[in-house]
Amino acid sequence: MPGVGRKVHRLGLCANMIDAAGFEHALDRGLGYVFWTSLRTGKQRPLFRRVLAARRDEIVVATGPSVAFLGGGVRRAAESILRELEIDTIDVFHLFWLGRTSAWTEGTTEALVRLKEEGKIRAIGISIHDRARAGRLASEALRPDLFMLRYNAAHPGCERDVFPNMELGAKKPAVVAYTATSWRRLLRAPSGWSGPPMTAGDCYRWCLSSPYVDVVLCGAKNVAEIDENLASVDRGPLTPDEDDWMRRFGVAVHG
Repeated sequence: MPGVGRKVHRLGLCANMIDAAGFEHALDRGLGYVFWTSLRTGKQRPLFRRVLAARRDEIVVATGPSVAFLGGGVRRAAESILRELEIDTIDVFHLFWLGRTSAWTEGTTEALVRLKEEGKIRAIGISIHDRARAGRLASEALRPDLFMLRYNAAHPGCERDVFPNMELGAKKPAVVAYTATSWRRLLRAPSGWSGPPMTAGDCYRWCLSSPYVDVVLCGAKNVAEIDENLASVDRGPLTPDEDDWMRRFGVAVHG
């Protein structure tokens, strides 16, 4: 992953969506990018600590505080997560929902840079719905190392508003796509659609077919869904015909 400096499977794992057996199975199958929050992950915390203690080099931990408006709060949150997971470094430390529950200000960015200099975080990330602002941030000198963006066949606007401001290659920030199924709306055929809907695997392949997307987060709930999603991703990039019908389906779902 550019900006992160670690190799990971291109299918990332949302830790708060999956049961404990599926979580362990996903890690064993090589899903090394783990999006971790405090929401609904309490039962998995002891397991994750054990895995991190034994296989730290195989896993990229992406996490952050639910709220972050001040530099002091950013530092306290990072140090709290380090203690919670019993690790020395957070691979990707996020400001979540930038502009709503966190702020990109002189105070927060200074705290993030200092944490990075101290080795407590490896990369600075944001999640953001404001695509116009994301596009501007991608062009700034002090920009996030990683952008977590809503990107799916029903919401392809990053192709217009964000990706053109990112260089491909070594200088590109990492991009993690989430809501790949548009909160499962892409898994149901809308009124008037005569063909089949997309599968979750189709949604992940659609995101990963963009040269700007490095990882797509999956919301699998169990072992079977992990295996199904991996089998789909192993099919590789979309063909032109697949891309065409998925985009038409996304338009139909979006309305």
